[in-house]
Amino acid sequence: MTDFVPVVDLFSGPGGLAEGFASFKDPRGRPRFRIILSVEMEPTAHRTLLLRGFLRKFPSGLPAEYYDFLNGHVCREPDWASLYPGEWQEACDETRCLTLGTSDASSFLRQRIAKIRTMHGGRTVLLGGPPCQSYSVAGRARNAGNLLYDPSNDERQSLYLEYAKVLRQLQPAVAVMENVRGMLSARHGGRPIFSDVMESLANAGGKDRYRLYSLAPLHAGRSWKDGLNPKDFLVRSEEHGIPQKRHRVFVVCIRGDVAATLRSDLPPALDQSDRTASVHDIIGAMPMLRSRLSWDDDDFSWQQVLKKAHRLALRNMPSMAPEMERNFRLALDRALASTSGAALPFREAQGNTGFPNTCPSALRDWIVDPNLARLPNNETRGHIDEDLARYLYAAAYAFASGRSPRARDFPRALAARHRSWNTGKFDDRFRVQLPDHPSTTITSHISKDGHYFIHPDPAQCRSLTVREAARLQTFPDNYFFHGGRTQQYVQVGNAVPPYLARQIAREINEVLGHRDSTGDQDLAGRSANTVRRSGIEPIPVPLVSAGSS
Repeated sequence: MTDFVPVVDLFSGPGGLAEGFASFKDPRGRPRFRIILSVEMEPTAHRTLLLRGFLRKFPSGLPAEYYDFLNGHVCREPDWASLYPGEWQEACDETRCLTLGTSDASSFLRQRIAKIRTMHGGRTVLLGGPPCQSYSVAGRARNAGNLLYDPSNDERQSLYLEYAKVLRQLQPAVAVMENVRGMLSARHGGRPIFSDVMESLANAGGKDRYRLYSLAPLHAGRSWKDGLNPKDFLVRSEEHGIPQKRHRVFVVCIRGDVAATLRSDLPPALDQSDRTASVHDIIGAMPMLRSRLSWDDDDFSWQQVLKKAHRLALRNMPSMAPEMERNFRLALDRALASTSGAALPFREAQGNTGFPNTCPSALRDWIVDPNLARLPNNETRGHIDEDLARYLYAAAYAFASGRSPRARDFPRALAARHRSWNTGKFDDRFRVQLPDHPSTTITSHISKDGHYFIHPDPAQCRSLTVREAARLQTFPDNYFFHGGRTQQYVQVGNAVPPYLARQIAREINEVLGHRDSTGDQDLAGRSANTVRRSGIEPIPVPLVSAGSS
């Protein structure tokens, strides 16, 4: 039996789930899980995924050339294929840019899965989060306004079937599926989608082949068959040390023969964190950066626009309680002070790669890399003058009141020219991320305009950078995102927080470790017998696995 557990990762995005699993180590410091196949359809996300897969080929430390690249000592990313041809080829074989559901992807997966089963049997893990745009509440709201949209013809509604198909073919010991909370209430053809999803997962390869467990602590030891409700599968990330209120559906599928050996207290359930991590804990010590202007990037223009925004906010300041007014003026004055002397940089700030002392040590150790002299993907975006003024007002208001302003809290001179501004439909269109709380959910919408992700420091007067969003998503600082800035934001917003994925990996390791210690024959061999009884095409499986796919 191999020392590691092979992992197949579908709909991988930039690799949040894979990063968490690949980083989990056994008591001897060796990686417990090894990613042997990742599949992602979007080319830039695939490039990010490929680079990270390549870097995992260096368990003793990332290459010096990589740090030269991140720290700006070289202008271009090195040619990894020339420098490390063996490791790069291995990563290319492991990480595939394929669209699940197409004939090419199906043909490739059929052959690759056959090889994986031959070498590893059923002692494998399957990960994945099928695309969620048609399930999400925001996506359904957008589609409702499109008279031409027909949900029955939206292929994204049924991509979970591609995940279930691979589950049936691979027959892993454990599978983990992630999706947006909107899946719990979405319907397709009048039927609740979640019930169809659970039926497909439970019966992948035979009637009730898999038992479906929740990761929520309150439901430890109970499965879908025990009467759990859809909402019981919701994981609230802020309860598990993630500095973000990200609520997502996680379903853990444990193959029947594995589940039969587990004690009632052993099925996976995440531990609750002792304390909540906040926005300040994660980004409070990062380099100060100024916003950029969409029409001009020189320092003088930015300073003039910020001074104008300061005057506008003061002239139109609404009636406030005395203490709140003092704090509001103080925040505005601090912002104004940043316009004297040299302007703040908007990128490539050296130093300040650490964390405030308030950051939980485990989370800090997970994210920080002492070899970095600067933080990658940390460049501000451009804003129009009017929005910069709204950002300044909103951040000062949040500093003074302890909450982000609603539309009704903006003076008329700063009201956005949106038809829905006074309807209450987008009452929090400009949302400040409060420093003493977890952030709101980092979504792919951050790539659009940044209005929902305003930095809490009025002096910086901007939306979050890709790196700040990545930190709130708990990506390590040395995790580089490929593509243009918009594409980078999308990758970060669509990912599973790696620090949460690592906690899930710990729970899955407990399940597999218990099964390994109680089985009287190799799990791979027993799995093969289960597969043969199911009627699935038999594939020879050695009792002792060796090698890699």
